[in-house]
Amino acid sequence: MASTSETGHAKNVANLQDLISFVTGYGATYNPTKNVLKLPQLNALATASQTSLADVVTKNTAYNNKVNERVNAFSGLKALSTRLVNALETTDATAQMVKDAKGFNRKLQGKRASTATTPIDPNTPAPATISTSQQSYDQQIQHLSGLTSVLQSEPSYAPNETALAIATLTTLQADLTAKNNGVATAYTNISNSRIARNTTLYADSTGLVEIATEVKKYIKSLYGASSPEFAQVKGIEFKKAKK
Repeated sequence: MASTSETGHAKNVANLQDLISFVTGYGATYNPTKNVLKLPQLNALATASQTSLADVVTKNTAYNNKVNERVNAFSGLKALSTRLVNALETTDATAQMVKDAKGFNRKLQGKRASTATTPIDPNTPAPATISTSQQSYDQQIQHLSGLTSVLQSEPSYAPNETALAIATLTTLQADLTAKNNGVATAYTNISNSRIARNTTLYADSTGLVEIATEVKKYIKSLYGASSPEFAQVKGIEFKKAKK
């Protein structure tokens, strides 16, 4: 479900198109001296605004897909960690080595490591920041690496189960790292896309909201405050996004 702010961006773009329709209807009478208020420039602004909105949607979906891929990749890590400790306990490992392995397992079982375990709706707006979540997954990878290192240091650790083998754990760690980095990259992309959209819609002097507001002022000066032409456009709202 789109957030209120996301809906607000789309409303501004839709309202610009309504404003352009009225401007087009005025024909040659609409003839401002300021270049950005001319009809061709307004049409170009509308196209750029629509493109920026679409790009945010595309990047947001890509981000949520990466998040869900990561959730799925990490979903079995806690259970696997417990199996690894149990497997180590059946070897010739010393009590201290088992204790070290259990220490990493406890960290992997911790509450902070369970951040975002349920897949999310691809349409859900990406958060303003992912620092806490990203750090949690970074820590899980480090704990798995620590546990793998303990297992690798024990010569008698040579399980017949493929899922518990050192080679499998090494591959898993590389995959988890790639999935985690994929989320970070996708978040950078959606963040940059939002910045570009906000520049198109809200930048001083060149943004949609300011230009559309100036168009309304020009129409008011052209036809008069009590004119039917100004009455057509005065109720069309353009609002800046809340920071």
